[in-house]
Amino acid sequence: MHQTFDAALELNLLHANQEGADHNREHFDQWGITCLNIMSSPGAGKTALLEKTIIAIKDQLKIAVIEGDMTTELDAERLRQYGVPVIAINTGRSCHLDSKMVAGGIHRLAHEYNPEEFDLVLVENVGNLVCPAEFEVGEHAKVALLSVTEGEDKPLKYPVMFQEADCLLITKTDLAPYLEIDLETIKANVKQMNPHVTIIPISAKTGEGLEAWFNWIKLQTKKDRVFATNL
Repeated sequence: MHQTFDAALELNLLHANQEGADHNREHFDQWGITCLNIMSSPGAGKTALLEKTIIAIKDQLKIAVIEGDMTTELDAERLRQYGVPVIAINTGRSCHLDSKMVAGGIHRLAHEYNPEEFDLVLVENVGNLVCPAEFEVGEHAKVALLSVTEGEDKPLKYPVMFQEADCLLITKTDLAPYLEIDLETIKANVKQMNPHVTIIPISAKTGEGLEAWFNWIKLQTKKDRVFATNL
């Protein structure tokens, strides 16, 4: 059976993007940087999470952020106040970052700073529950956020992001008592899609679960783990 034109075009786009992602990862590995791709629907709390993360660990790990947004630099400005480099990328009408866009961010980072001084690059992807998971950007791990306000069924209705995630943060848990929501059901639905994912319930407001999240990051940023891929 012959592929449709649209299907063939999509495969070509994904293949080209993957080549770019692999090239980006080579840069990160060369510099000893771990890259995390932070993904979620709009309003799940990505920027608030990054604010808390930067404050907590910037004295232990040297951090840079690549901030993706469709039109503004509002989130980038929020993060710059914490004294870390933030490279803003506007995607226009595109609902996700791709490897070429992130390559541009990497080149800017390398031009303005010494990249070998960094331990961690956090990529805040465009708010979308579908597209970002299909386009790698050179990350070493994918982190998905799911707010309790989004409901228990989202992992089943939008499976790709949850299947691809290495870590799943259930956010805004402080709101759970006010909603008809069951955290155990969310966890079970996520595990149905991805049995191996690490699940951490958190609240950026109360601090619940944040220490477990910070510890997970630190495990990803060990230099020997990064360079082991090149042996």
